Amino acid sequence: MPSERKVERKDKRIIVESVRRVLLKEYLMKETRRAGFGGLDIQRTPMGTRVTLLAERPGLVIGRKGSAIKSLTEAVERQFKFDNPQIEVQEVANPSLNAQIMAEKLANALERGWHFRRAGHSTVRRIMEAGAKGCLVVIAGKLTGQRHRTEKFKAGHIKYCGEPRHLWMDLGFASAKLKPGVIGVTVEIMDPRAKLPDEIEIKQPSAEYLAAGPKPIEMPTTVEAAPENVPVTAPELEGEAAEEAEPLLPIEEPPSPTGKVKKGRVATKRLKKVAKEVKELGVDVDVDTEGGGST
Repeated sequence: MPSERKVERKDKRIIVESVRRVLLKEYLMKETRRAGFGGLDIQRTPMGTRVTLLAERPGLVIGRKGSAIKSLTEAVERQFKFDNPQIEVQEVANPSLNAQIMAEKLANALERGWHFRRAGHSTVRRIMEAGAKGCLVVIAGKLTGQRHRTEKFKAGHIKYCGEPRHLWMDLGFASAKLKPGVIGVTVEIMDPRAKLPDEIEIKQPSAEYLAAGPKPIEMPTTVEAAPENVPVTAPELEGEAAEEAEPLLPIEEPPSPTGKVKKGRVATKRLKKVAKEVKELGVDVDVDTEGGGST
């Protein structure tokens, strides 16, 4: 029983800590929306809790003389009960490759009245021009009527499962509030530095490896020329003299013993016709239509 209680308490602490981090992320996303929220990283240190905030325009998060970030730190400590929170703001190197920033921009475009197809295609084109290996944009909600629809816009190489998805796919989500209802926007971007399992790179051998390896066998490149005007003859077999090859002649079929030539059906019919015409002229000629000659 005591061990089960300890396990339950540990699981409960993990759930409470995860929920608190999710609520902190939603709060900072809402407060820094104008600055372009790009992500959040929370680390616990011996000195307190370090919160790293990625933003497209960090100047708006810091404020004049750090007034905005001081008030934000106090609100985080008061509402979420973090021990000595320290908020650090970093600028996003390439906003077009950050999924959360692109999702927020796409949601803002939909709220401004852009058609969902135009906004989706322009977002995909901008992401691919920035150098991404692939991207997927999903817009879901009441797009054209009263029924819910889902439209997908994708380009390049996309991973849907496995370790490459967890390592190289960046996920961002935002929502656009329109008159028909709320439209959800999901953006997934594959990192340009992604190295997939099927990509193989063959390295060239180094000079030290080639020097230490076995030397290749050199084959002679010169060939002695045969003397001119010398007939080339095949070698003689043992015990037999080489004989000159006789020219091949066509084999003649032996003549028929009866002296008659077999005729085909067409030839027989022609002979019968000739014999009939000759009899009509009154000439006595014996024409053999079976296989002989004429007399």
